[in-house]
Amino acid sequence: MSKRTAFLEAACKENVEDFLRFIQLHKDKTEPFDVEEVVQEMPRAQRQTLWGKLASLLQDVLQELPPERWDRGREEGMEEESALDPKHAMAVVDGVTLVAAVSLNVLQDGDTYTALLEIANRLHDVLVLLPVSEAPLQHHIHTLCEAWWKKDLTDKEKLGRTAFLIALQKSFILKKPGAEIQRVWSLHDVLLSLDYTSEDNKQIVDLLLQCFHRPIYIRNDDGKRFLVFLFSWNVNFIWVIHGTIKNQLEFYSKTMTTHIMEIYFRAWKKASGDFLEQIESSCIQDFMQNAIFLHRSSPVHAKVRQIVSYFHSRKGCHAVDKMLHNLYKPILWKALSAANFEVRANATLLFTEAFPIHDPDQSNQNIDETIQKQLDAAMGLLEDTHPTVRSNATLGVCKILAKCWELLPPTIITDFLKKLVFELAADSSSPDVRCSVFKCLTIVLDNALSHPLLEKLLPTLKYSLHDNSEKVRTAFLDMLIKVKAVRAAKFWDVCNMDHLLARLAIDSHSVSKRIVDLLFKSFFPVNESDREWCCRCITLIQMNPMAARKFYQFAHKHTAPTNIIKLMLAIRRVLNSCIQTDFDQTDINESNKENSAQAEPLLGKDMVIVSRLLEVVVILWKSVEKALRQNEEAQKYTYAKFGNVIAKYFQTFEDDQCTAPLVQLASFMPPATVPTFSCGVLSRLRRLEPGAAPSQYSQLLDCICSWGQVADILELVTDWLSEALPKQGDKANANRKVRIQETVEAKPELALVYLEYLFSHTSTREKVLALGERPLKQLHTALGNWRSVLYTHLSATTEDPKSPDVETALKVFVYHGRLGAHLQHSSSEGREYLLSLEHVAAWIAERVLPFLAKRPSDDEEDEEKEKSPPLATKITESFLTVCRDVLLVGLGDDTFKGQMLHLCSLTLLSEAGYLCIPAVLPILKEVADSFAPDQAQENEEDPTTVMLGVVANIFHKIIELLVRRLRKEPEEGKELCQSALPALTDFLQVAQAWDTAPLSGVFSTLFAVIVVEQSHLLQKITHPEEVITPESVEDMPPLPSILLSVILKSPSVTRAFLTEVSSSVDSEAISSLNEVAAILRVLAVIKHVGQFKGALKSAATSAQQQLHTHAAASVDGGDIQRVIYESSVKTLNEILDL
Repeated sequence: MSKRTAFLEAACKENVEDFLRFIQLHKDKTEPFDVEEVVQEMPRAQRQTLWGKLASLLQDVLQELPPERWDRGREEGMEEESALDPKHAMAVVDGVTLVAAVSLNVLQDGDTYTALLEIANRLHDVLVLLPVSEAPLQHHIHTLCEAWWKKDLTDKEKLGRTAFLIALQKSFILKKPGAEIQRVWSLHDVLLSLDYTSEDNKQIVDLLLQCFHRPIYIRNDDGKRFLVFLFSWNVNFIWVIHGTIKNQLEFYSKTMTTHIMEIYFRAWKKASGDFLEQIESSCIQDFMQNAIFLHRSSPVHAKVRQIVSYFHSRKGCHAVDKMLHNLYKPILWKALSAANFEVRANATLLFTEAFPIHDPDQSNQNIDETIQKQLDAAMGLLEDTHPTVRSNATLGVCKILAKCWELLPPTIITDFLKKLVFELAADSSSPDVRCSVFKCLTIVLDNALSHPLLEKLLPTLKYSLHDNSEKVRTAFLDMLIKVKAVRAAKFWDVCNMDHLLARLAIDSHSVSKRIVDLLFKSFFPVNESDREWCCRCITLIQMNPMAARKFYQFAHKHTAPTNIIKLMLAIRRVLNSCIQTDFDQTDINESNKENSAQAEPLLGKDMVIVSRLLEVVVILWKSVEKALRQNEEAQKYTYAKFGNVIAKYFQTFEDDQCTAPLVQLASFMPPATVPTFSCGVLSRLRRLEPGAAPSQYSQLLDCICSWGQVADILELVTDWLSEALPKQGDKANANRKVRIQETVEAKPELALVYLEYLFSHTSTREKVLALGERPLKQLHTALGNWRSVLYTHLSATTEDPKSPDVETALKVFVYHGRLGAHLQHSSSEGREYLLSLEHVAAWIAERVLPFLAKRPSDDEEDEEKEKSPPLATKITESFLTVCRDVLLVGLGDDTFKGQMLHLCSLTLLSEAGYLCIPAVLPILKEVADSFAPDQAQENEEDPTTVMLGVVANIFHKIIELLVRRLRKEPEEGKELCQSALPALTDFLQVAQAWDTAPLSGVFSTLFAVIVVEQSHLLQKITHPEEVITPESVEDMPPLPSILLSVILKSPSVTRAFLTEVSSSVDSEAISSLNEVAAILRVLAVIKHVGQFKGALKSAATSAQQQLHTHAAASVDGGDIQRVIYESSVKTLNEILDL
């Protein structure tokens, strides 16, 4: 039996297993059986018989197990009957699909394919109902539908629509949809058979619009072709597409917008008739209008401008020129004279970018007249009243000149440039306009034909280098750099060299780096010899020493590190020529005659030039320090060259101006290369006297640190601090005398100065903290021992002349705390140094705070009366400030916070503790700030709640103390309040974030004290005329005035306070008329700020209910109560009428 006959007999329900076996043989690459070959060899009648049998087979299988039951059948485990097995059914359907697909390939003209059409329709119905999980079968049927559409067979519209819809859906789902997008494009003609207005096609329309949301469609070439085609599907669909793109425009990147504008342009180019008119009016002209009328701050303005600019860039084509002329005609010229400056500014950019806007079908004479009118309009825009329009017009005119120079009459060009250079470059009303002139002249310079004229005009701009606006100076220098680059003129003819150097010496980084860019080849000609570089360096120093410093700070950005090192060595040879000795014979022997010492520039004994050259060497070395570290050989060579001369430099160049750079130079090298100097640095630091200027020790300390000898200076500081402490007993004194004979006398003041420098600079601080724990712990202990000196000063009735002075002891005390913080931060584990700070807190509580409470009796000396409380206050405040910093950087744990709050409480309980309020408030702020509002628990025993409760209680105590001081000593109280203002402001800013207990109690305290003080003032009124509603905080009593001024500084704090006012009034905590009146007076003051209308009205409404309860009582209470009530009602009405 032949393969054809066997395959034909297998195509029935009875022989379905044989059919599936044949299909399996076809799929097996190792088997020679090929279904397509078998079908192709069949006669026409046999093929029709095959299709009929397959149609019956497919019908039987689908009737027994419809596709909608395939998933359910698999779940219910229908494996017992193979005929009802979903896998079996799908295998049959897949086999039929395969035969149908290969049949399409061999289908010939004149073949009757009714049965094949029946198969295709049944498979189409299967495709619609097929579960998502059956992707292979879905793909095969989908391919069949696509092939049916392309063969142009009966019912192709139905099958083609489904193939298109599924391809569209899959292109949105797949991670790599490139193939599906290609398939969508290949099926795009399907859309021409669909009715856009039909409800049946609404799903497809929605999916088509989704394509414009998908970057893969917009970027993909086939996707882009498809999107362009969509503009030609239906005229009414164009504005829907355009609306979709406009809604998405804000979220497109610049690259995506570039693709979008290409799609619009290609759609416009391919369109004709109604489609062309619709694209031009609904899309392109709409973009033009948006580009004119949108605010420049709009997130889509730049994207719209980008799209319109794309059409401008296509000018020169007849169709584009015609389109731009027709679309701009009704909108652009009106916009150029609009009242709104932003509209004029936007229109100016479009007009000058699209210039010339003309109808190419007009005669040449008409075109010339049109262009002349447009040039006149451009000149008028340069004279616009608003600087933004003038700036945009400047940009536009410069683009016109650069693009059309050879086409414009010389008089027009000259008029434009004179307007720019003589008038707008000196526009005193706007630095933006001046800046725009210089930025845009660089555009004109790109056209070489402009150079002769600009060479004559630009020198008039030279004083713009000294413009008071930095951005104008920057733009001017950018223009000079452009002039130099295109060789339009000699830049020093435009701006004198002296002016450039003067500006380089004093100007900002941004300006300076541009001047160096401009001058680099003049003073560092890399193609010349290093001797010439050195000569130019000396010339630059002579012209302007400060400019020379700046120049060489930027030099490394313009040349290789090798050239920098060469210049350093060339300067070294010049400096050697100042030393009358032949100590460096290698230098002379290794150099040719041109570079010999005798050929170097002679400086004689000009120490000013020598010091400047040394400074240049230091600057250059700093700039290549990293490069030298990466090249060990070059580093060693440089060390050797400078190491064998630096000792001689110190001997010869003894001038103070030379010493500083020489010390810095020595710090760059290992101490072994400068043995004489390095051995004496520590001695020089030891011999300095207290009060030495920073310049005397700063560089020496840098040297010590860079040489890795920071341990020596730390040991010196520790020794000085230890030796300066008073010793007990004669033996100790004798020992101290022997040690003094061997060393320099202890200088604790100088030790603190050195510590301050070491810890104030990052580079030195890192080296100190890297020493390890032992020396730093010794220093920490030595600093801590000075507490005894402070206590001596506190308790002594007379000054001991041998004891260190109190200011030094106080500074040492502060450094002890600061060093502890550094060491705690460096410590990887434990809390040793936090514990040390807690011990200091206990010492203050035990030894210092009693002096805050001590009240000397009348027979004690006045000196002690004046001395103890201020000193105790200073000690306490200094320590609290250190602890504030510890909390600020996040080093304090909960134990530490608790100890600090305890110390704050004890301080405030002392008799003179109120003096420390400015130092206590920052502690409260940092403790509160260290917790987030969501950390607080409703549980009252929660540690966070407890600690914040303590903060609220301490704040309450602070307010009590302020009230007391203002009543006892008004002037002192006011000074105290003023000194506490910054800290109080910060604390309230933190507290307002908490709308629940315990920190919400802070605002309860504020509210209570303000109301009490204000009502107390009302109680003292003796005459109705004294009832005056305050209009500002100055009209309030002292403490409410200060507290309200702090509250009103921050909108969030004010809202929190008003919330507290409302809740307090609603809680009926307010009982008397005076208290309600006091609240309304506070609200009246807040009302004059002009904000918080909602919160004010809410608080006023709450107060209104309380005020009405006092209406009758005010009549019976006498004139004063009646006037207070009436005044309150008036104030209330004013607030409610806001």
